[in-house]
Amino acid sequence: MPTYTANFTKCSLIVPESRIVADLLLQGVSGKEWDRQIRELNVLKKRTANTSMTYANLARSRLQTMDAELWELVRDGSVPVATHAVLAATVKFSPLFGDFLRTVVRDQFRRFATHLELRHWDNYIEDCQRAQPRMPALSDSSRTKLRQNAMRMLDEAGFIENTRNLRLRSQNIEPVVLRYLQHRQEHYVLDCLQVCP
Repeated sequence: MPTYTANFTKCSLIVPESRIVADLLLQGVSGKEWDRQIRELNVLKKRTANTSMTYANLARSRLQTMDAELWELVRDGSVPVATHAVLAATVKFSPLFGDFLRTVVRDQFRRFATHLELRHWDNYIEDCQRAQPRMPALSDSSRTKLRQNAMRMLDEAGFIENTRNLRLRSQNIEPVVLRYLQHRQEHYVLDCLQVCP
């Protein structure tokens, strides 16, 4: 069982930002030049340097769970391809979210449920904390942010209609992303992404 961390309280899939970060990674940008691109040049077009750096570092951490071939899908692919490529990296970086897809969302599809409910996430978090006593305690605000971003990610990836009604939508992962994951033997990520009937 992976160790769960609350590492998506700051933002959801951030696909447009991840495209820019993927380009920087493919250029080999790091160190001082990374700081210059993010802070000074504000390539992510954020209001503050701190927000830019938070988004950039999270996108980089997610993308670095994969290799340059996936970064190219993120940078150059269509919006659906880039979104599913970012989703794959996010699931690998954030098993807390991945396992929600793999267990709870899959179960709702199997039950022919039409909607997710917020209690599904809340119950899932409580179960995770019981199963992993060493999982850090979550403040109420952190729980809320995690739930909001989890639902946003499901929305952005196409698994729900929107974050207001939480209506489930069957979603097929883009074939080029599936081929990448199969070739890299990313069995866990594939299991998390392929939850629809």
